[in-house]
Amino acid sequence: MTRSSIAPDQAAADRSAPDSSPLHLFDVQGMDCAACARTLEKGVGGVTGVESCEVDFPSARLEVRGEVGVEEVMRRAEALGFQALPRKEGDAAATPPQPAEQRLLPFLLERSETRLALLGGILILPGLIFHEILQWHAHWIEYPALLALGLAGWPVLRAAWRGARYNRELNIQALMVIAAVGAVVIGAWVEAGMVMVLFALGEALEGFAAARARSAIQGLMTVAPDRARRIRRADQEGAEASVEEDVPVESLAPGDVVVVRPGERIPMDGEVLVGHSMVDRSALTGESLPVERGPGETVMAGEVNGAGVLEFRVTHHAEETTLRRMIRLVEEARGRRAPTQRFIDRFARNYTPVVVVLAVLVAIVPPLALGAPFWNPDPDTLGWFYRALALLVVACPCALVISVPASVVSGLTNAARNGVLIKGGAYLEALSGVRGVAFDKTGTLTRGALTVVTVRSVDCPHGGDPEQGPCDSCDDLLAVAAAVEGRSEHPVGRAVAAAARERQLVDRASETTEHRALVGRGMEARVQGRPVTIGSHRHFDQNIPHDTVHCRLAAADAVEGRTPILVEMEGRYLGTITLSDTPRPSAPEAVAQLHDMGIRTLLLSGDSEGAVRSLVEGIQVNAFRGDLLPAEKVTAVEEFRGQVGPVAMVGDGINDTPALAAAEVGIAVGGELGGTDQARETAGITLMSDDLRSLPRTIRLARATMRTVRANVAFAIGVKLAFLVLVLLGMGTLWMAVLADVGATLLVTLNGVRLLRWNG
Repeated sequence: MTRSSIAPDQAAADRSAPDSSPLHLFDVQGMDCAACARTLEKGVGGVTGVESCEVDFPSARLEVRGEVGVEEVMRRAEALGFQALPRKEGDAAATPPQPAEQRLLPFLLERSETRLALLGGILILPGLIFHEILQWHAHWIEYPALLALGLAGWPVLRAAWRGARYNRELNIQALMVIAAVGAVVIGAWVEAGMVMVLFALGEALEGFAAARARSAIQGLMTVAPDRARRIRRADQEGAEASVEEDVPVESLAPGDVVVVRPGERIPMDGEVLVGHSMVDRSALTGESLPVERGPGETVMAGEVNGAGVLEFRVTHHAEETTLRRMIRLVEEARGRRAPTQRFIDRFARNYTPVVVVLAVLVAIVPPLALGAPFWNPDPDTLGWFYRALALLVVACPCALVISVPASVVSGLTNAARNGVLIKGGAYLEALSGVRGVAFDKTGTLTRGALTVVTVRSVDCPHGGDPEQGPCDSCDDLLAVAAAVEGRSEHPVGRAVAAAARERQLVDRASETTEHRALVGRGMEARVQGRPVTIGSHRHFDQNIPHDTVHCRLAAADAVEGRTPILVEMEGRYLGTITLSDTPRPSAPEAVAQLHDMGIRTLLLSGDSEGAVRSLVEGIQVNAFRGDLLPAEKVTAVEEFRGQVGPVAMVGDGINDTPALAAAEVGIAVGGELGGTDQARETAGITLMSDDLRSLPRTIRLARATMRTVRANVAFAIGVKLAFLVLVLLGMGTLWMAVLADVGATLLVTLNGVRLLRWNG
């Protein structure tokens, strides 16, 4: 059994388990706070036929499983004061995203409840100025406050009634209603109106902050255009000539050819057929520098084309592009709650009734046991009934409940916008605590593809020393080898051909005939009519005489994990070409950054000790192990954990999946969405970019997120305790209590949303 410190919440486990019951997905409108999400979750969960129900406030998503009709769920959501819009599983959010740049006032004015609260705020001003500040007492001052209470309090009263009717519970709105009614009973009309106005406006401001955080990832939908320029060839569908037609991206299918002009966004994932251009991938991967794209290379929806014209073949349907999958992954991630958030959610479920009981005790125990005044004996002395009402207000758990998701969702969104997909808050929290990182070698710290590193011609004046630069004889050797290997699909052949193209040697020896593969040994062909053989060192040792110095160098290359190939023409040995899987350019700096953060590093590989040692010399990991089978990598990860503490494992291949599962956090790296499908499914985090420097950045982001979470929780609890003491001492009024609650809620929300702009 593999070990993992991440215990996913039950809902996530339910989603992953096979279940024959239908699953219905909805986007929800009208939720302003996490308490609204709990009200909807419990209310819909009580509908006949619902087996499980989960509402995620940050993503405004409702998941219902069971034999229940969509219309029944929508009716119950509407009865609770929300709107549930159905969507299919795997689709992106159906609700139009709120633009991140939307202004606060238009957001408030477009909602009827908030318009009533704003009007109530105007009506409460006379009471605030003349009654609370100037201490004037007259009915004409207090009557507008009663009207403000009615306007702002009606939506709150309605939400409290719905919670009591459908969920049989006292929700946060019920606390406010009880406090306001009690204030009216004792004649504190201005304070009653102030409580309702501030609470309603606070809910709206919390909803605005949540909408901005939610729109940050939904805004990615605008990155890719919704139309494309498809090329219809002359031999397709009876067309007499090739034409370009403007079509919706949903109508494109794999195999269609699309053209992209300079400066345009690429509409679909595909493989380049014609053209060369620099492509800006920053919107998807966070890479700051454009990358070159040419025939045979991939492009992704949402990338921005540079100065060239590209024609590419579509490889995925619109709903399966990298961008769409990325958005779905992030939406799903926001529903997987961090352990800290799960604890606070469980705490909040039982919090409200406990507060009501405590308020009742505060109201009756001191008067009965100590003879303290129940009512306010005079304008300057607060009775215990009034203090109990203030306790109800100050104990509202809004700030505490929102303190964690506001930070975690912002951290997840920041990571996604920089090319890192984190499957949930649990993985973000676990990543913040890692003290060691274990790396796979091939495809992770290295490129995962062979590259020509040395060309040694027997006629080279400096013996093929790469530091001396290429000579003409070495270029001739590479050109001949590329001519023979140019049609090969073998990794060695592709690497040799790529090196010749890079040195612009393709035309030196282009005429080749009579290609014949030597299975497992090499290849033969005629280059400009002259027979050429390219083969392994073993093949030359057994069949073809070659230079003894080159023989020793080839043997040494093999020991160090490199791949030598030897070349002869018409019986004459020409030289050796050495290939190697080279380190990623970003690997040394990424590892150095991890060391600066106090994180230990370990390199694990199935390659020989010599090959691993050669890589370590350039990357400087703390320790390495070679000749490992997949099961032995798991053992190595567990031993590493015993030495340093929580461990993250970084890999890309199928053979890495056991070790990815064994670590506290598995991280898939490289390629379109990070390595193989198996690695992505097993890992909790995916690095979309090949730049490994995104790993230390993500760890720093995770640590910053958890620092913000701890600060938010501490602040929310601290404010509650401070004002609780003031209330019990008779120094805290109702309007001060609600102002403290609203202020704390807004501050922790804004502090969490601040992570959207965190740049490390």
